[in-house]
Amino acid sequence: MKKVYSSASEALDEVFQDGMLTAADGFGPCGIPGFYTKTGVGTVIAEGKEHKDFDGETYIMERGIVADLSIVKAWKADETGMVFRKTARNFNPPAAMCGRICVAEVEEIVSLGSLDPDTIHLPGIYMHRLIQGTHEKRIEQRTTRVA
Repeated sequence: MKKVYSSASEALDEVFQDGMLTAADGFGPCGIPGFYTKTGVGTVIAEGKEHKDFDGETYIMERGIVADLSIVKAWKADETGMVFRKTARNFNPPAAMCGRICVAEVEEIVSLGSLDPDTIHLPGIYMHRLIQGTHEKRIEQRTTRVA
């Protein structure tokens, strides 16, 4: 049964740890509807979830996530794939994969073939729409005073 949320605040009431969110984002698109994990056993995260014992250890069932729409931001992209920068590599690829439709806002759309295939973090098969964004580069300024 598909869970439908009536508001964003209701969706945020479901608690995920960072690692679980990434795993759930990754498993859903691969056709894995759920998985067992020890993470969260005995905490508020485990409330209302199925528990099962394996080899004397308790695990809880987590559902894989498949969303109707995923929206991510990338550094560069062409039709064959996207490149993320720095910490965006942690959550953006699985978040993009879990959407039936993925919209990517990129800083720079480059010509086909200009990205080295070894640098692509997300294959183009997961991208459905590319949007060229305008991004303000916020650079921290170091200010010092004369002692």
